[in-house]
Amino acid sequence: MHKSGFVNIIGNPNVGKSTLMNALVGEKLSIVTAKAQTTRHRIMGIVNGEDFQIVFSDTPGILKPNYRLQQNMMNFVDDAFGDADIALYVTDTVEKADKNVDYVEKLKKLRCPVIVVVNKIDISDQNKVLDLMGWWKSQLPEAIIIPASAQERFNLDTILDTVLEHLPECPPWYDKDAFTDKNLRFFASEIIREKILLNYKEEIPYSCEVVVEAFKEGEERYDISAVIYVMRDSQKGILIGKGGSALKKLGTDARIDMEDFFQKKVFLSLFVKVDEGWRESRRELRKFGYEQ
Repeated sequence: MHKSGFVNIIGNPNVGKSTLMNALVGEKLSIVTAKAQTTRHRIMGIVNGEDFQIVFSDTPGILKPNYRLQQNMMNFVDDAFGDADIALYVTDTVEKADKNVDYVEKLKKLRCPVIVVVNKIDISDQNKVLDLMGWWKSQLPEAIIIPASAQERFNLDTILDTVLEHLPECPPWYDKDAFTDKNLRFFASEIIREKILLNYKEEIPYSCEVVVEAFKEGEERYDISAVIYVMRDSQKGILIGKGGSALKKLGTDARIDMEDFFQKKVFLSLFVKVDEGWRESRRELRKFGYEQ
């Protein structure tokens, strides 16, 4: 008997969805920062065993869209509600439990098993955690409520065991040596975007998109060329910095992480271009992988 299925991770921004998936998969597949909207795409991480395959799917944090890019991000979330074999809803001990009640209503209507992970219990106290677990049980009586700390790797085994218990009998969806559905170009662009989120403030990270235009594998290194698109000339100036200093630091930070991820030397070239309306343009969003 072989079990296989899609376990879709859903929740509000900054509750630790990406940290949780990375911990469960054992690879840093989703970039992680303290900023909201760090995850823009739907990213799959695959855990394989002799008689099972778990296809985890990280999704953007739930928000009320203000422009087409954000609407497309929420389409990824809606798709995750629609094709889950198991819904893994992540909340934490910081946010208000009744935030985005419309999505809690969606969870109530799901026919698949629902697991609610109350994350970040390491920064809370036992009574508050128990109260939160009780609240979620009152809202979703059929759901399995699991307290956890993705950061401290607490109760991950319980989450995995619960997932395996409720996984449907099915042959594997992907090759057993696969660990994600994304290619190396995608991870290169995400590593660059993570460094933008970490190195720049205010609106800059939310106005940027990264496209890897060249990705060549040599015997000793990868040669990678990427373009960072921004919305205004002033943002381009901030991104580059005086004498190119900010862009140079960004490139160095990204290259170091790429070499760790790819386990190979990397030569990285970065360029900055202005694309004023990319967040609202269907054509541009399709090019960037946000529209079918």
